[in-house]
Formats: sequence, structure tokens, C-alpha cells
Amino acid sequence: QVRLVESGGGWVQPGGSLRLSCAASVGSFGAYALAWYRQAPGKQRELVASITSEGITNYADSAKGRFTISRDNAKNTGYLQLNSLNPEDTAVYYCNLGFSVIDYWGQGTQVTVYS
Repeated sequence: QVRLVESGGGWVQPGGSLRLSCAASVGSFGAYALAWYRQAPGKQRELVASITSEGITNYADSAKGRFTISRDNAKNTGYLQLNSLNPEDTAVYYCNLGFSVIDYWGQGTQVTVYS
């Protein structure tokens, strides 16, 4: 059974940084597109960043210049580096793996930016 486990969330002050990890128990991890989404209270889930199997990245406007998505296929792990955090970044962050019609989600990790 495929399992995605996010970690690295927590509490941080504005301007701070966090590094989220997504460990996947899945074969052929490198063949999947990896994405990070987030959902703030009372809001819809939104795409933050994605990286294809070829390493092509894409970012939401709110993430450009502050967040960096990466992956280590040898470790079956994806990452999201969060820098210059502000209170608007407070949300549950979810990892997603996708390939054709296949779609896997993690349970999420909470990021709280407080002042």
C-alpha cells in the first residue's frame, strides 16, 4: 500500500524558515510528479509548487522567490523549503504524487507562522 508521510512542519515567527519532507513508500518514485498543496482554515486547498519526473518546477505566485521544491529519487523523498514565511502561509501542507490517473496524498503537516 502506498503511503506518503509529511514531516517538518511547526511553529515559526515571520521571516523564519522550515523544510518540509515527504517520504513515500512507493515503487518507481521517480516516475511520479510531486506536488505540495496547502489548505488554510476556511479556504480551499491550493497548489503551492510542483516538480515533474524530469525535474521541471512550477510555483504559485505566492511561493515564487520564497519556496523551493526538490526531490531525491534515491531516497523516495520530496522536499519543500519554506523561507521568508509570513502569517498568510499558515496552513496544513500536503504532499501529492501523481502519475496518469493515479493520485496519492499524505496526511498533511501543520505550518503556523505567528507574530
